Amino acid sequence: MVAYSGYITRQISSLRELQNNLVDRNRKDSLQLLRIQNDLNLLALAMRDMLDNDEPYPLTAWSAQFQRVRTDLDDALRHERQVAPVNRTLVQEQYLENSVAQFWDAADRTFTLAGDPHNQNEAREQIRISMRARQEALSTAVSRLLVQNNESEEQAAARIGAIYVRVQRQVYLFLTATLIAILFTSLYLIRSNRQLFAQLATLSEQRSELAQKLITTQESTLRHISRELHDEFGQILTAVGAMLTRTGRQVPEDSRLRADLREVCEITQSALDKVRSLSQALHPVMLEETGLESTLDWYLPVVERQAGIRVFYEKSGEPFPVNGNAAIHVYRVVQEALNNATRHSGASESWVRLRFLPLALEVEIEDHGKGFEANGSQDAKQGIGLVAMRERAQLMGGSIEIARPAQTEGRRDGGEGTLVRLRVPREKLDSRVE
Repeated sequence: MVAYSGYITRQISSLRELQNNLVDRNRKDSLQLLRIQNDLNLLALAMRDMLDNDEPYPLTAWSAQFQRVRTDLDDALRHERQVAPVNRTLVQEQYLENSVAQFWDAADRTFTLAGDPHNQNEAREQIRISMRARQEALSTAVSRLLVQNNESEEQAAARIGAIYVRVQRQVYLFLTATLIAILFTSLYLIRSNRQLFAQLATLSEQRSELAQKLITTQESTLRHISRELHDEFGQILTAVGAMLTRTGRQVPEDSRLRADLREVCEITQSALDKVRSLSQALHPVMLEETGLESTLDWYLPVVERQAGIRVFYEKSGEPFPVNGNAAIHVYRVVQEALNNATRHSGASESWVRLRFLPLALEVEIEDHGKGFEANGSQDAKQGIGLVAMRERAQLMGGSIEIARPAQTEGRRDGGEGTLVRLRVPREKLDSRVE
């Protein structure tokens, strides 16, 4: 663009210089040359009248007319020298000036002779031989200069036309090159964007696959730990409690050892309860035994008791079984949403709605806390939790929506709130989701 702009600027400057220095000067010079030619024609007419013997006036009567023409001719020559074209040679200028000077010298001598009545015939002969020849030579020189100016104007017009054609051709070439460059650039950008989008899609698939594997590994690990706690440590603590109870019965009533054994037995039972509670928190066994609905009936009161938040639980529709891994994923989504509500929203109330629809299962978790900020800035744990919820929804072939609940004004918590809505097609709930 810079090079082309410089080229166009140079061509326009050349065109402007050609018009100013040649065309305009030629036209002004031609006007002055026509003025000179007109004065020469007036002198020719005057000399014709002077040579005509029918005129009753003496030759000196034309002296005043010659003087007026001389004044105008000198002025025209002065202006002509100022606007003479640049291609005018110094020889041509000097020839014109010398011819004019010689003509007026001859005119002065003629009028000097005409001052004597006896020299009238000699003065006429001077006009016929000298003055007319010089006037014709001057007219011829002026005519040649006019022809030269006309030829220069024609050449200038041809050069101007060539410049216009060249600039027009260069414009077309530049536009063609620009369009070609835009075309190749667009093709390159399209190809690069396709490659970039393909890489992003691959990375997204890899990230989704990795997240799903992490979720599967996490659930497998939690299931294993939960079973170990429930089966191994639970049985050990149960056996220890039974042995302590049996031993305590063999000790006398008033023995201090019996009181200590009873206290140890109570501690063992408390530890057993905590192990069972931890086992249920890691992986509720009832998910596999009784299904999702019963597990939520047990879990939500636990959340109320442990987190100090009131949970309103609503169920609607004709229940159908939700078991296996699908139940685990739905349970984890509810668990993560309630954890976000209790830890981050500052809400004191939450709503859980379980809807058994004809073609899908829909779960909503709503709170009226501070909600998500517009810029999406959350802490790391909450951000990972949201990603996990989306991945679990994708694993089940469902969809999850995180939005603001409608009509939150006037609510007790006074915040904007958050609504998490999980929707899973019913046919996906019947298959084993890994």
